[in-house]
Amino acid sequence: MPVPSPSPRPPRVLTVAGSDSGGGAGIQADLKTMLALGVHGMSVLTAVTAQNSLGVQGAWPLPAEAVRAQFRSVVDDIGVEAVKTGMLASAELVETVAELLTGVGAPVVVDPVGISKHGDPLLAASALDALRTRLLPLATVATPNLDEVAWLTGVHVTGEDDLRRAADAVLSYGPTWALIKGGHLDGSEAVDFLTDGTEEHWLRAPRHDNRHTHGTGCTLASAVASELAKGHDVPSAVTLAKTYVTGAIAAGFSLGAGIGPVDHGWLRAAARRLPGAS
Repeated sequence: MPVPSPSPRPPRVLTVAGSDSGGGAGIQADLKTMLALGVHGMSVLTAVTAQNSLGVQGAWPLPAEAVRAQFRSVVDDIGVEAVKTGMLASAELVETVAELLTGVGAPVVVDPVGISKHGDPLLAASALDALRTRLLPLATVATPNLDEVAWLTGVHVTGEDDLRRAADAVLSYGPTWALIKGGHLDGSEAVDFLTDGTEEHWLRAPRHDNRHTHGTGCTLASAVASELAKGHDVPSAVTLAKTYVTGAIAAGFSLGAGIGPVDHGWLRAAARRLPGAS
């Protein structure tokens, strides 16, 4: 096997999120997504969870000083071209991360993680106001699912006609763009709605009959951040991310006794199946 030559430096993307010990979501999903999409992933760990395919058995937030030290260590030395936030656990950590992101000079994708796929709380109720008033105004793109929209805004989405109203409610808290993920709606297509309040994009993909979808939200937000770091504008970055996560959902696999993860490596597997691939 030939020895590879040094590669040019890839775009740098930072995830600020919690750990998923089962490897399907959180920091683990973020870094796998970033590797798959050709960027250099870096991490600031906010919380440790005991988590598997059946749910979250425990969660332990890190001290704010540990989060601050990780962030400064990475950003001050290595630099960053996009940031993604996920599980922030507490009001103190939301406030800390918002303070750190102020003036960072890179696009920020906020995945307002409040509850796991299994229904386990991942953000203290007391942190909701800080998320609305401190973090969302810093977001280039906010990526709530329908449960998170209801939790953040009180808007309950029951069909596509509600997505625009949901986006307007999220935009009222200050993000530049809102991506409302409609994957929980009924229908043959998974429909997401992206808008900045003026420009609108409807993103549709076939719905795959696969229950192994753990990590979908983390994966999508990390993919958006990765594409923004490459220089794409928001609509292009979201479109590319939607394509990636749709393939990852289609290839999701069984793991443990519950809900398995999406397959973050599906692009490499697909490339190996191409004619002439070794």
